[in-house]
Amino acid sequence: MGKPTGFMEFDRSLPRRRPVTVRLRDWREVYEPFGTEATQQQGARCMDCGIPFCHDGCPLGNLIPEWNDLVYRDDWTEAIERLHATNNFPEFTGRLCPAPCEASCVLGINSDPVTIERIEYEIVERAWSEGWVSPQVATVATGRSVAVVGSGPAGLAAAQQLARAGHAVTVFERAEKPGGLLRYGIPEFKMEKAVLDRRLAQLEGEGVTFVCSTSVGGKAGGPAPEPGEERGIGTACAPDVTVRAAADVRAEFDALVLAGGATLPRDLPVPGRTLAGVHQALEYLKPSNLVQEGLLDVSPITAQGKHVIIIGGGDTGADCLGTVHRQGAASVHQLEIMPEPPVQRADENPWPQWPLIMRTSLAHEEGGQRLFSVTTTEFVDDGTGTVAALRGHQVELRSEGGRPTFEMVPGSEFELPCELVLLAMGFLGTERRGVVDELGVEVDGRGAVSADTGWATNVEGVFVCGDQTRGQSLIVWAIAEGRSAAAAVDRWLMGTTDLPAPIVPGQLALR
Repeated sequence: MGKPTGFMEFDRSLPRRRPVTVRLRDWREVYEPFGTEATQQQGARCMDCGIPFCHDGCPLGNLIPEWNDLVYRDDWTEAIERLHATNNFPEFTGRLCPAPCEASCVLGINSDPVTIERIEYEIVERAWSEGWVSPQVATVATGRSVAVVGSGPAGLAAAQQLARAGHAVTVFERAEKPGGLLRYGIPEFKMEKAVLDRRLAQLEGEGVTFVCSTSVGGKAGGPAPEPGEERGIGTACAPDVTVRAAADVRAEFDALVLAGGATLPRDLPVPGRTLAGVHQALEYLKPSNLVQEGLLDVSPITAQGKHVIIIGGGDTGADCLGTVHRQGAASVHQLEIMPEPPVQRADENPWPQWPLIMRTSLAHEEGGQRLFSVTTTEFVDDGTGTVAALRGHQVELRSEGGRPTFEMVPGSEFELPCELVLLAMGFLGTERRGVVDELGVEVDGRGAVSADTGWATNVEGVFVCGDQTRGQSLIVWAIAEGRSAAAAVDRWLMGTTDLPAPIVPGQLALR
């Protein structure tokens, strides 16, 4: 497992980031090349810890010490084999995963953990550059067919596994191109879309068919969703969508996998919510990404020259933040209702739990002001039906009966000017209008599709995976659930399966 004394000889190191003044002029990824020797030194830091807690931190069960050691020993071909053994898309997780594995690294007890995520990135990028990644076509066709609804990471993982098992797989996507939030939610500076497209080409080479601009269930046309209405947004707004009846699709295929994500955004029902200039985050991010892909000339929502407020301090808020910087916003404030986290772990948050600490993303490094413990009470009209300011106040977090509550701090009212407000407050669950309601699929109290221990819904032959059953979560969980659901579908179709199943429904991460 790396060099026995490596963790004492080498410090944790990451590649340099391009200067802020340079990277804000384009939409390219932020990090500069790292180099083989630097990566091998980081692999050498993986200590012979006896019990690799990083395995527990990773929902995929990635064989982290093994490929760390292989990188250190300069055996890159075997390293990508071990990496692909548990992860279909390490180039996605190597860029986008928050790395719960690193939070569980034993070295992190009293030192800086191994740079697991970066090593993963370097392995898979080396493999693509050397031509080691190619379609793995099934040698025997089963004669069975499977439809996958949704082409995010869960749907793609399920589709690839099922195709490799010999089934004929068709992925339905209601947006213009496959990828889900990987394409329409993640900005270019976090993952350039060429990275997604080369993997999609591999899936097509393995026999996966993509049918885009096609909704399974629902109605064609109709008005746009009103604020708070239970309809998904973002990837749903392709200009011309063909609607397939859910019952027809189910009848056409031997099995159906729901992987549509948790697309219902949390809204903010305060006075002024319907003013022009107040948008859900994905209403803003999708057209911004389409412009970078050359599919749209100009985004209908831009931050250029505007005072912008982002409500929500998570990953989606950070994606919005980096985007408004690159569009040339006049100022940016990011509001978060929770208190500012500590810089270091609190005593009640020990290793190997996920560290609840202050995190500064690449976008935060680029500018903007973060305000914690604040809530919004009103959006102010400029007199023409457009937002001109946000009013709010500070809050104190308290716990009553084990439930968090927020109480207003007297005299803390404030007003911030703004011409653009982006709501990035998370998601509430699955979209029911469409395939879920039409097939009679059960939804639990959390707003997620119910699944048994075999990833099956209450409808015969209909399975579910990813955020659509887990709720809003991490990309690494989506891939793990897609792989596990594929194994369940294969077993249901064939009576047995050789596909790996890393997790079961409802399993919790170490974090």
